[in-house]
Amino acid sequence: MLNRLIGGHVAIYRLTGGRVGHTVPGGPPMLLLDHVGAKSGAKRTTPLVYVADGDDVVIIASKGGHPKHPAWFHNLRAHPDTTVQIGREKREVHARVATPVERERLWPKAVATYSGYEGYQERTDREIPVVILEPR
Repeated sequence: MLNRLIGGHVAIYRLTGGRVGHTVPGGPPMLLLDHVGAKSGAKRTTPLVYVADGDDVVIIASKGGHPKHPAWFHNLRAHPDTTVQIGREKREVHARVATPVERERLWPKAVATYSGYEGYQERTDREIPVVILEPR
């Protein structure tokens, strides 16, 4: 069921150039992250909340506070050069995990964008990774 919802979100986002799916009233902004399976090599797209930080885009590997990192995080570690769609704009990016200093600065911005991250971090023993998508 969840995979169908995600697939529907991706399809509508792409079809409307982000007019539907980029923002929802009262919700945080969403981008589409393209990634390649670390083991399978399969191409995938995942809608994610994002935070703009200058020319960079920041995403959070929360998986709702699950004990393990999300699959897209492992995929980006294996294949860090990828693309995102933000509204109509498609960008080529390079993904990297924020340094501890960067994370300290960016985590509060992420929580301000989507307060749920705070509860997710409390729910898990792992430090939730902050991923920076830099233009390439």
